[in-house]
This record gives sequence, C-alpha cells and structure tokens, in this order.
Amino acid sequence: VQLQASGGGLVQAGGSLRLSCAASGTTGSIVALAWFRRAPGKEREFVAAASWSAGITTYADSVKGRFIISRDNNENPVYLQMNSLKPEDTAVYFCAARRSGVVPTSRENDYHYWGQGTQVTVSS
Repeated sequence: VQLQASGGGLVQAGGSLRLSCAASGTTGSIVALAWFRRAPGKEREFVAAASWSAGITTYADSVKGRFIISRDNNENPVYLQMNSLKPEDTAVYFCAARRSGVVPTSRENDYHYWGQGTQVTVSS
C-alpha cells in the first residue's frame, strides 16, 4: 500500500484547508486510516482517525470540533477538512493506514503504512 498526502499550504489563522490522502496498491487490506502531524521541534502526534467499516471516528482534543476526517461514498481518497486553523496547527501532516484491527487508534505503532507528509503553515 502506498499513501500520498497532498493539499497542504499557507493559510491565515481562522482559515481552512482540506488535505487529501490517496491510497494505491492493495487498498482492500486497509481497515483504518489516520492523520498525524509533527510540529517544528516536537514529536509526531495523533490528529484524527477513522474506521468506516466500524463506523468510528476519533479526534485529538486539540482539533475536536474543528477538523473532520471523511471520504466520499466509500471511495479513495480520504480527506482531513481543517477549519478555524490556528498557528499551533502548523506542522507536517502525515496520513497512515492500518491493515489489522478494527478500532482506529491514536498510537503510531498500530499503523503499518505511512505517506510522505504535506506541510501546513498557519500565519497569525
């Protein structure tokens, strides 16, 4: 499975961006997909995850109510709609996919495939 993240860019605080994660290869093996991010000088952290077969989405407290993970009609790609962006949302955003288990977890080690990351910069 290969993951390709895109859609990053520069936006003012309060603005919106939509990230996309396109999967290719043996995508039928994917059971959950997540977004993580790494801010400058910080560890990579969980943002959001979803398992559509289980009907579960989960979000970090820092983005709850502002970010939405979704996909159209059970198809590729998966999106991360980011609204009301803040300067502290500035980071490289990564998508990740899991091939086993059902629950979309927040633990990096649960994910088997990773995309290359897309930069999001929010100016104040």
